[in-house]
Amino acid sequence: MTHFLRDILRQPEELRRTLEHLAVPAAAGRGALDAATAAIRGARHVYLTGIGSSWHAALNVSVLFHQHAYPVYLQDAAELLIFATFPKDSAMIIISRSGKSSEIVQLAAKARQAGVTVIGITNAPEGTLAKEAHTAIVVPIAFDHAISVNTYATLAAATGLLASSVTGSLNSALADSLSRSIDEAGRAIPGWQEQVAKSAWLAPRSTTYFLARGSSLGSAYEARLMWEEGVKTPATAMGTGGFRHGPQEIVARNVRFGMWIDGARMREQDLAVARDLHKLGARVMLIGQKLREDAGDLVFQLPAIPSGWQFLVDIIPTQLVAERLSRLSGVDCDTFRLCAFVVEDEGGLLPKARSAEVDSRQLRVKRKRTKT
Repeated sequence: MTHFLRDILRQPEELRRTLEHLAVPAAAGRGALDAATAAIRGARHVYLTGIGSSWHAALNVSVLFHQHAYPVYLQDAAELLIFATFPKDSAMIIISRSGKSSEIVQLAAKARQAGVTVIGITNAPEGTLAKEAHTAIVVPIAFDHAISVNTYATLAAATGLLASSVTGSLNSALADSLSRSIDEAGRAIPGWQEQVAKSAWLAPRSTTYFLARGSSLGSAYEARLMWEEGVKTPATAMGTGGFRHGPQEIVARNVRFGMWIDGARMREQDLAVARDLHKLGARVMLIGQKLREDAGDLVFQLPAIPSGWQFLVDIIPTQLVAERLSRLSGVDCDTFRLCAFVVEDEGGLLPKARSAEVDSRQLRVKRKRTKT
C-alpha cells in the first residue's frame, strides 16, 4: 500500500477530529475560532489567501462567505505579496499547512507592518505563521507523507468553520450534519475503490481536464495538482462556466474529464455539458450528490451534505483515482522528484545542492560531446 493511499484512508478520522477541535463550543480550538471571528467582523476589508493546496482550500471556502453576502478578496499569496497594498482596517486569513513557506512568511510580515490583523490557519504550531499571526487556528493532525491530503482537507474544514462562524451559520445542527456526511464518506470509500479498480476512465498519459463550480472549484484545482504531483502527468482545471467560452475546442476522442456537480445550482446545465462531452467521444467522470449511475463513464455518489460544504468530502474519490492511476502509470506517487515539501526560498525550481548537481552533470556531458 502506498503512503498516499494510507493518508487518504485516514482522512475521515482527521476530518472528524477537526470538527471536534473547533465546532463544539467547549472544544480546545474554539477560543481561537471565536477570536478570529471577532477580528473579521470588526474589519472593513477581508482577504482570504494561501498558496498551493492551501490556495485551493481558499477557493472552496470563499463560497461560504459570498453566499451570505460577506465579500472577501480572494487572491494567491504570492500575488498579494508582490503586487498588493493593504488598507489598515483589514483582516487577512492566511492558510498554510506548515506556516513556513517563503511567500506565507513574507506576506504575514508585510500585512502586520501595514496594520492588518493576521489570522493564521495552519497544521503546525511551531511554524512562523502560527507564531506571528495575531490569532492562530492550529489544526493538530499528523502530516501527510508527501502529497497534501489531510493537511488540505482539514485546513479547508477549519477555514469553512471560520466562514460559517463569521456569517452566523455555525451551530450544532451544521456540525452534526457535517459529521454524518464525513462518516458516510468514510463508509463509501471501499465501494469507491471498487469502482476505481474496474473503470476504464483511468488511462495513463491521458489528456485530463477538471471542471467545477462553487464550493467544488478548489477541488478541481486540487485534483489537477494531484495529477501533477502524484501521477507525474499534466492536467488542467477551470470553472465549468469558463470552459464553455472557448476551451471546448480541445475536446477530442478519449480526452478525460472530471466534473463536479453542485448539490443545488446549475445541475441540469452541467449534466448537459457532461452528456455533450460524451457524445463528442470524451470520457467523463462525475462527482456529486444524487447522480444517475449512467450519467458518466465513472460516477461517484456523494453522501448528502449542504452544497456549500460539498468540498469537505468531494475530493476523496478523486484522490483514490489519482493514487490508482499513479500505479497504472508506473510512477512513484510517494516521492517528489523536484518539489520540496515546504518551499522556503524564492526563485528557480531546484534546491541549491540539486541545482549544482545538475549543472555539474550538464558540464560533464558538454565536455564529453566536445571531445567526441
